[in-house]
Amino acid sequence: MGGVNYVSRRRAALQPEDPDEESWEELVPPPLPPPPRPLASTAAGSWGGQEAPGAMLGKGAGGSGAKPAKPSFVSYVSPEEIHIKEPIEKEVNLHLLPGELLLCEANTVLKCVQEDGSNRGACGKLICTNFKIAFLGDESASDDNEPEFKNKIIGENDITLHCIDHIYGVYDEKKKSLSGQLKKYPDKLIIYCKDLRVFHFCLRYTKEEEVKRIVSGIVHHSQTPKLLKRLFLFSYATAAPTNADTQNQTVMFDAIKDWREELERTKGNMKYKVLSANEAYKVSEKLPLYFVVPMSLSEERILQYQGRGIPIWCWSCHNGASLLKMSAFPKEQEDNTSQMHKIFLDGVYKTINKPPYEVLKTDDLSSSLPSLQDIQAAYTRFKQLFLIDNNSTDFWDTDVKWFSLLESTNWLEIVRRCLKKAIEVVEYLEEQNTNVLLVEENASDLCCVISSLVQVMMDSHYRTKFGFQSLIQKEWVMGGHCFLDRCNHLRQNDKEEAPVFLLFLDCVWQLVQQYPPAFEFTETYLTVLSDSLYIPIFSTFFFNSQHQKDANMSGEGHNAQSSHFRFLTVWDWSVQFEPKAQVLLNNPLYVDKPKLDKSQRKTTRFKHHRQLSLPLTQTKSSPKRGFFREETDHFIKNILGKRISKLINSSDELHNNFSEFYDSWHCKPVDFHGLLLPHIEGPGIKVWAQRYLRWIPEAQLLGGGTVATATKILDMIEEVQRLQKKMDEKHSPTVTQGREALPMLRNSARLSSLFPFALLQRHSLKPVLPTSTWKDLEDEDDLAKRDDEFVDLSEVI
Repeated sequence: MGGVNYVSRRRAALQPEDPDEESWEELVPPPLPPPPRPLASTAAGSWGGQEAPGAMLGKGAGGSGAKPAKPSFVSYVSPEEIHIKEPIEKEVNLHLLPGELLLCEANTVLKCVQEDGSNRGACGKLICTNFKIAFLGDESASDDNEPEFKNKIIGENDITLHCIDHIYGVYDEKKKSLSGQLKKYPDKLIIYCKDLRVFHFCLRYTKEEEVKRIVSGIVHHSQTPKLLKRLFLFSYATAAPTNADTQNQTVMFDAIKDWREELERTKGNMKYKVLSANEAYKVSEKLPLYFVVPMSLSEERILQYQGRGIPIWCWSCHNGASLLKMSAFPKEQEDNTSQMHKIFLDGVYKTINKPPYEVLKTDDLSSSLPSLQDIQAAYTRFKQLFLIDNNSTDFWDTDVKWFSLLESTNWLEIVRRCLKKAIEVVEYLEEQNTNVLLVEENASDLCCVISSLVQVMMDSHYRTKFGFQSLIQKEWVMGGHCFLDRCNHLRQNDKEEAPVFLLFLDCVWQLVQQYPPAFEFTETYLTVLSDSLYIPIFSTFFFNSQHQKDANMSGEGHNAQSSHFRFLTVWDWSVQFEPKAQVLLNNPLYVDKPKLDKSQRKTTRFKHHRQLSLPLTQTKSSPKRGFFREETDHFIKNILGKRISKLINSSDELHNNFSEFYDSWHCKPVDFHGLLLPHIEGPGIKVWAQRYLRWIPEAQLLGGGTVATATKILDMIEEVQRLQKKMDEKHSPTVTQGREALPMLRNSARLSSLFPFALLQRHSLKPVLPTSTWKDLEDEDDLAKRDDEFVDLSEVI
């Protein structure tokens, strides 16, 4: 649901052409400094020597291919002023958060937006604070234009400083990256955001002094390296009032009882124990205060190498097999040190290779999955497809080569490989009853991705909203994922930046869109969660470890009154959204897992919901003497960071087992509360359309997509509730209330397929665009003899 399955984006629904939209309107600009340089313009409107989108569309519709007329007059109205709304007299107030300070501002700034094939704009004020960049214009003056899915922290024209990806200035029609000290200031500012929005601000009519202040301020506060305690996170935590009444059902895993309850829930408390040896971080600053290890491991071994080489428990399967992770020892060490590490690992392995523990399978993720540098490079190429530079012509130009461009990024292939690796781990746990140990240098990047995906696939608890949030707390926040470095919040080291958490969310989205009824949350929830990475009022995604957070909890450099910071957690969604908007985060199709009676519970207590439907396989023969010795060698080589030439099984045998397990599962009916395996074939992996295409009007399907599907389903739910109400009225005077339907979907004809992030369409009519086939053939000799080819999917809907 909601994905782009290597399908051309020109299938977006386009409405018939509005003849009124073809006229070009020239409005007198507000009182300005000396007029700009003259611009040659044609009757159709010229864009600085390039063909205007309206002219391009007219040329496509005409099919004659005639050359545009030569400039017949000189216009002193710049291209940015076409369709500019006159400023309103009513002052638009700036809303400041607690601790937010106004740093600089500039008046008479034009925000340029391309809409319906024409260049539009709004005149207003551009403001920079220590939290965000905000544009105050007249666009939101009317309540009718206010989006219904509104974030209370970030407005439509707000950009948090951490969400800024790149800043460019336009000098004489040339775009240059802005950083450091500027000697010359641009006429136009282009801001690329990490949530894939693109903002264009024309500064041509702004006072020179204000241009210098606003451009220098934005570049300095968003692009230069920062100290941790200079982040707005600390300013907000100091000034914001405390909310002691907040009740959060998410398990934070910051107390020892949370780990014990999780062990008991997964039946892992018979083989594993919770350690408090890291209190005051005596073992390692990268580990949480409390973590789980095999019972047979002594505390002396754990303290010996600061937690490295120690198998740490993640989750236990219904059959007793467990998922573990381990931080590997550094590579390229001296022979003596390497030998000591080998002896240590040999001793650790001997303590857990005997009953009650199952056979152990190690997997070095650094050799079987792409590196962080490869992930970052792939995502950099991938996001360029969606950063449309405010020009619909650029969007349609890429439509011709969309398939090859998408494939060349390699992002979807990385998503597929992560899902495939997770299925391999599931096969060992579920089919072969084998413990799996994931190994990585710090066990805080790809280990988090794979371990979290395995638990989402195998444990329906983690497919609920609170369960999923608890999983992120356990595996990512307490697991020591370096959010501060991977998101590059401090702008100190670009080499450490990598979208690892976004990769995980993309993989989860693949599962959500393949099995929607299995998840209590929606894709909108995942999109909002990805946006929250760059909102610095929540501490969840702004530290590298729990130790770093605890070390900065005290306000030593601040007033004595602020002796202890009170950070917000991102899981309190009421901070960002009103209850009406939070409804869109919950899946109306989700049905809770049925609770079994006591008699049923006794017979199926240790049975997996999916187990009986899986194919029977030959049981493994008991390992012969010497097997563990051979496995220990491979195990130690993995931990020491050296690639191994083969796994326990040969590659052919591994492939056959995986294929048999994968194909057999997909031949059975799906139990949405049991095991889930995603489709990983080429067509099965899709583009997360809601996140990546939500700001591109041309990619939207008006009145269609998932919104139309959800509306029909909600209509049926509403009808069932009405019938149930009538039946209850006959049997009982007290009528039970049914589930409240989504109020924002009642008029889905006005909504986009990318709802709720795409704004309500204020201009319902769009020009009909030629397909890419037209663009491929427009230079052919017989083109004039052919009829124009259009795609108007409004008729299909």
